[in-house]
Formats: sequence, C-alpha cells, structure tokens
Amino acid sequence: MTVDISKYKWREVTPQGESYHVHHWYTILGYNVAAGTLDMLVRWGSDGGHCNLHRHMATTTVFVIEGEQRLWDIDENGKKAEQPRIRRVGDYGLSVGAEKPHLESGGPEGGLALFSTHSNDGVLYEILDDDLNLVIPITIELLVADFEAFAV
Repeated sequence: MTVDISKYKWREVTPQGESYHVHHWYTILGYNVAAGTLDMLVRWGSDGGHCNLHRHMATTTVFVIEGEQRLWDIDENGKKAEQPRIRRVGDYGLSVGAEKPHLESGGPEGGLALFSTHSNDGVLYEILDDDLNLVIPITIELLVADFEAFAV
C-alpha cells in the first residue's frame, strides 16, 4: 500500500543549532481540543533526520505505514542508546503518558507513521534540550497554530 502524500499540506521541521540532525514533516489529519485528541502523520526522509528530542506526555498510538520508524532512547544522563528500536510497516506502538526521552527518525529509505494522541490536559509531548531540560511543552493548540502558520 502506498499513501498519496501529495493530497496533504505538510509542515517541514528543520530547526538549527541542535546537536543532532532534525528534519521531518508532519500533517494534522484532525483534532478536537475539548476532547484532547489529535491525529497526524509524520514522515522522515532518507537523510537520517530526526524529530526534536522529546518525551510523549499523552497517550500516543503509532502505526507505521511506510518505511521504518527508528527510536533511540535517551538515558537519564542524556546518552543516546547505541541501537534504535525499529518499527516496520504494519507495526503498532502505544505509549501511555510521561515516556522516556527519545529521538525518532525513519529508516534508510525514510518512513511514514500515523500518530494518534489523547491528552487529559492538552499537552502532547515536551521538547527537551541536550541536558534533558524542558524547552517547551507542545499542546494541541500550539501544534495546530504552528501547522496552520507554516504548512504548505
């Protein structure tokens, strides 16, 4: 199965100044602030780009649609795991709030995954710095505003 990604608007994320290569895209499929839900697709190219260092704070379901999702756990000292956990097409993952910090990327050919989130307080995940300090909590409202301002 191939997903026609051209029918969606995408927000490309490429911040500078990180100690690792951040590069990915996301599109919001739907959300309900009052219910605390948001569904989105995240895709990674074959360039090894990651999502920002973060930890999920909401219940999050992940389903890999194309390629791979690679996850590197970060220990309490900020050290990245030597080997990633790998989810392949058809793999499902579930995290239930306050997960360990981690990095996510695609495999050698990239990846595409569905993320479905459910939050009691609107906070989906927290972006962290290299010392695992909170940079910013990402809420449904903040993510939707970012998407609407920058997606093309």
